[in-house]
Amino acid sequence: MFFITYPNVMWIPWNVANLQSGSQLSFWGSFIFRCVFFFILFYFQIGYNIKQINNSGFVGRFGKNILYSFIAGVLFLTISYLVPLFGIQSGTVAKHLTFQFLVVSLLCTFIGYIADLNNVKRQKEKLIEQLKIESLQSRYDALANQINPHFFFNSLGAISSLVRKGNDEVTLEYVAQLSDIFRYILHSDRRQLVSLIEEINFVDVFSHVMEVRFGGKLYYNLHIDARYKEYKLPVLSLLPLLENITGHNRIDSDHKMNVDIFTTADGNLIVENAICPKSSPVHSTGTGLENLRNRFRLLCGNEIKVESDDKIFRVILPLKKYESFDC
Repeated sequence: MFFITYPNVMWIPWNVANLQSGSQLSFWGSFIFRCVFFFILFYFQIGYNIKQINNSGFVGRFGKNILYSFIAGVLFLTISYLVPLFGIQSGTVAKHLTFQFLVVSLLCTFIGYIADLNNVKRQKEKLIEQLKIESLQSRYDALANQINPHFFFNSLGAISSLVRKGNDEVTLEYVAQLSDIFRYILHSDRRQLVSLIEEINFVDVFSHVMEVRFGGKLYYNLHIDARYKEYKLPVLSLLPLLENITGHNRIDSDHKMNVDIFTTADGNLIVENAICPKSSPVHSTGTGLENLRNRFRLLCGNEIKVESDDKIFRVILPLKKYESFDC
C-alpha cells in the first residue's frame, strides 16, 4: 500500500537532497497527507467492497469503485489546493495521482470480488453439508422405523400365547417388563447414538422377557469390560440381532440356546450364538442385518462384520470412544 501511495519512494532521498531551503516542510506535509489519505481511502473501499457490495459482477463492482475513487480524487485535489502545506507538486496530477486512484480501485475490486466468491463458496458448502445431514437423518429415520413394528408384532404374539396358557402372574410380569422395552424403543426415536451400558441394560430387561417367552430355555451371557461401557454405538443395535436368534433357531427343551455378548481387547462388541436351524426353513429378507449395516455406515462410518459356519453365528460391532464422538 505504501508503494501505491508513493510510487517513486526510492527517489525520496534524492528529492529531499535537492529540495530548496524552506521547501522541506511542504514536501513532508504533502507526503504525510498523501499517505494518510490513501490509507483511509483504501480501507474504506475495502470495507465497502466486502461488506456492502454483494453478488455484483466484476465490471459493476469496478465501476462503483471508480466512481468512489473519482469523488475521492476531487476531494484530494480540493484539499491540496486549499491547504498550501498539502500542496501537490507539478506533474503529480498527470502522472502519479491518476495511477494511484486507478490502482486503488483495481485492488479493492479484486479483493472484494474474491471475498464475495469465497463467501458464496462457503454458503454453498454450508448448504451442501446441511443437505447431507438432512439426507442422513431421513435415511436414519427410515431405518429406525423398520425396527419398531417388527418387534411389536412379535411381542403381541407372545402375549397372546401367554394369555391362552392362563398364567396371569407370568403374563403381568411379561407386560410390565415389555413396557420398559417399549419405553426404550420409543425414546430411541430422539437419539441416534447411545452408550454401550445403555444397550446392555436394555438387553438385561430384554433377557427377562425372553426367559418368560421361552420358558427358561434361552440364556444370555454378558461379559462387558468396564472400560468400554461409555463407548458409543447406534441405538437398538442389539435388538435385531437378538430377534434374529430367536427367529432362525430352534429353542425348546431339547435345544436350549446360549447367547454370548462380550467385548474384545480391540474395542469390538461380539454377539455370538450356536446355530440350530428350525425344522422348517425360515424365510428371511435379511432386513435386520442390512438395517444394522446401514446405520453403522451412516452414523459411524464403520462396517459390521458377520461370521458364520456350521456351528457358530457371530456378529462383530465396532465401538467408538465417547471422547472422539466421531461415531
